[in-house]
Amino acid sequence: MTENRNTVIHLGTENLSKEKEPVIGVFAPCDPRIDKQSRERVINIIKMTAEKIAENINVSQDANPLKIVYSSVLIDGEKQADIVARQFEKAGVNILVGVADTWAFPQLTTISLLQQFPKDTPINLTCGNSGPKPGVVYVHATNGAISQYGKLIHINVGNWPDTGLNPVMSDKTTKVLIDWCYAAITYQKLKGRRVVIFGHDSMGMETALAHIIPTRNIFGIEITRIDMKLLADMLNKKAYDEKELKLLRTWFDKYCSGRIEIRNSQDEERFNKSLAMYLITRDIMSQLNAVGGGFMSQTEWGSDLRGIPLPVADIMESLFNSTFDHNGKKQPFPFATEADVQGLLTMLFFTYLTGGNPPLFMDFRKVWEPWEIIDLAKKINIPLTGKTLWEKKGFIDGDNSGSASFDWAGKPGDSIKDIMSSIKFPLAEEFYFPGLGNSVNFISPAGIEGIAGRISYNSLTNTFSLVWDQAQTIDLPEKLSESVCKISTNTWPHTFVVPKYATMFEYKQYAPANHFHMIWSLSPARLQYWMDITNVISVTPWAAKPAFIEEVDRPMPLLYLLNGGETTTKIILAKKI
Repeated sequence: MTENRNTVIHLGTENLSKEKEPVIGVFAPCDPRIDKQSRERVINIIKMTAEKIAENINVSQDANPLKIVYSSVLIDGEKQADIVARQFEKAGVNILVGVADTWAFPQLTTISLLQQFPKDTPINLTCGNSGPKPGVVYVHATNGAISQYGKLIHINVGNWPDTGLNPVMSDKTTKVLIDWCYAAITYQKLKGRRVVIFGHDSMGMETALAHIIPTRNIFGIEITRIDMKLLADMLNKKAYDEKELKLLRTWFDKYCSGRIEIRNSQDEERFNKSLAMYLITRDIMSQLNAVGGGFMSQTEWGSDLRGIPLPVADIMESLFNSTFDHNGKKQPFPFATEADVQGLLTMLFFTYLTGGNPPLFMDFRKVWEPWEIIDLAKKINIPLTGKTLWEKKGFIDGDNSGSASFDWAGKPGDSIKDIMSSIKFPLAEEFYFPGLGNSVNFISPAGIEGIAGRISYNSLTNTFSLVWDQAQTIDLPEKLSESVCKISTNTWPHTFVVPKYATMFEYKQYAPANHFHMIWSLSPARLQYWMDITNVISVTPWAAKPAFIEEVDRPMPLLYLLNGGETTTKIILAKKI
């Protein structure tokens, strides 16, 4: 009779991480026939790669340090693949980076390792373009083999010295690998996490719906829904720390004295309520371990006179999306006005892909074609040179009452004092918001570069898409800026955005919704890697945009080339989700 040696273990709750931890595992395949010195070189390359990743990934303010592990067991065959798999499983590895410096046998090495991990595990093979023991030959053989059976893999054929025991990868090779790592980290870090939406569907906006099942199946993100009544009840019960509320109000008085519009005691009470809303919602989010949120607001909260209109949530939303509050520096917490879930997802992914940069929520408000802004400038006697970007291309006036991160009142790296000195808090428009409270008002400075875009969902293919372009902010002559702001809503934040490739005609026609979003310092390649890993369709219908720009875009995965193109392949893959 066989002895039963099974073990029952009672797990404790000590030292558990609050958040899911991406863990990168670095390994190398190898040829068992090569000389000892070449094998030592491969081990040094593994360690060097792990260190390069550690040096170049910046974790956000509140996040745990990224864990990068490596194995010096060279994968010569199946036995070594099993050993490395057990090492990586014990360490919690969920992202694989292979570095190849020699020829090896794909099925016996990387494929034998990869088969022991979940099918959606991101994998990257990086190599130098070396001749002596051609790792590049191995990378192409393995890329072809893995792509052939329908698995996505990214390769990075870069450079490090052909000879020497301690080669170091080039800066260009490192940048490509780091962009890929950010994409893989974002996917694994958010999978299994949750966002919280207060209220129901966003003002009847179908483009903002919480597509619960697709969001769960494709991104692994849960959408927790809470009625706005809970927030109203907690506000009435004063379910917040009154001492902290005083500290928050003192902080606003310190940085924004004279720029908060308060006419009477009722305005004072409403302003303080709007600050209390931030504290209450923040605590609820913390209790739920949420990574993002949204607040419906219109119309039941602040506009419907059949009920009791309450103050607008603009300041609360701006605080969440900012990199600071009264407690100092913090991680931006992507938060969507009007419970716009597709906007929230866009901002969430943008923020995580950049390691914690603040997202911007805007109405796709007024698109100024060049002829139109030139006509306005002439009417108010603004001198024209024909050289400014707004004269050549036009711009979009991004303008919305809520969710605008305070950071976008300044430039990246500006101090809290400088940022807050540019912000005003006028009263909300009483016609739309009889519950009043205060809006947030600023004009973003010129010269902020990044990505502007928006995620959308379509039921025909069960896919998410991202309509995007590189973009930058501009400024206008003061008198012209004032006129532009008055034509939309003068008391809200304004960001004048110029896309790199889209014309204003194209931008007007191809917007996927009435909101769009921007993030600074996000490279196209990093965004494209993430869209590959998540199977999000890339939508760039701009006539002037080249299909591929070397050192800007990521190389097209072989899987896409073999199956009729990127979009076709992603639609095929979507059927398997």
